[in-house]
Amino acid sequence: MWAAAPLLLLLLLLLPLALARRWRRGAARLEPAGRAVLITGCDSGFGHLLALRLHRLGFTVFAGCLCPGGDGARRLQREAAAEPGRLRVLRLDVTRARDVREAKEMVLSHLPERGFWGLVNNAGISTFGETGWLSMETYEKFADVNLLGSIRTTLEFLPLLRKYKGRIVFMSSIIAYFTLGNGIYSMTKAAIEKFCDALRLEMKKFGVQVCIIQPGNYARSTRIQPPVSAEEIWSELSEEEKAVYNKEYVQERADFFNSILSEGSTNGHEVVDAMVDALTSPAPKARYMVAKLKEKALVFVCALFPTVVMDSVLSYALSKVKLA
Repeated sequence: MWAAAPLLLLLLLLLPLALARRWRRGAARLEPAGRAVLITGCDSGFGHLLALRLHRLGFTVFAGCLCPGGDGARRLQREAAAEPGRLRVLRLDVTRARDVREAKEMVLSHLPERGFWGLVNNAGISTFGETGWLSMETYEKFADVNLLGSIRTTLEFLPLLRKYKGRIVFMSSIIAYFTLGNGIYSMTKAAIEKFCDALRLEMKKFGVQVCIIQPGNYARSTRIQPPVSAEEIWSELSEEEKAVYNKEYVQERADFFNSILSEGSTNGHEVVDAMVDALTSPAPKARYMVAKLKEKALVFVCALFPTVVMDSVLSYALSKVKLA
């Protein structure tokens, strides 16, 4: 009898998930017409693709771009010209409170009949480097864009989202669980996950749903992380760091990181599919992990095994890179 207890417990845990999935498939999808969504980071990558997708689905889209005169923004403007009024491109630097306030003013002045439905915090930056290779100014910049930028935008739009019982979608990453050369990016994504966990629980009483998107390696689908140059990294190191490391080590680390980037998926639409589901599903998931099986396995090991196990796995992956 007791031998069957673990199996019974597993079935009890899986049954609600199976029922929820069946209900999600059968329930009616959201009607996009007359609902507004603001997306940050629409110059390129997932934000750009999502703006195009939501516009074609019938949403009123406010596409925040860091460079409203850039190629990505111009492409969105060409899309908008086909059906004026439903896709608006606006300058939005999430590190500037003034930009965020002006974005809210634009949304309020062009709000469709069903109101403000969604905020997608997508803007983000990435880089490569071991902890001591990066300056304090770089850490501050990353925290301001990847973490505080999302918080700044969320706080500004929270009253509207509560009023219309809308959705908030955050772009995280599986790198929130582990790191392989970009600890500064991992740091900000781990922090945004905790912010979302608190926000999700607090917003339930208002009918606002909070979702996290966790892509795997989609480096070839976005421009967030271009290939790194060992020569540039070396030239920017302090004399103290150069005394500890050598050019060969930096080159090997850069080659290793670039090899990971080259394996990135080009199917960015998979991530956009998850973002659309988060905005339109009658029962959106709290987390959408969009990753390869081996990437999910790494997250599984990180979440369920002692830290020493994950450290051993990652150390093995880096074992060919020697300091001297």
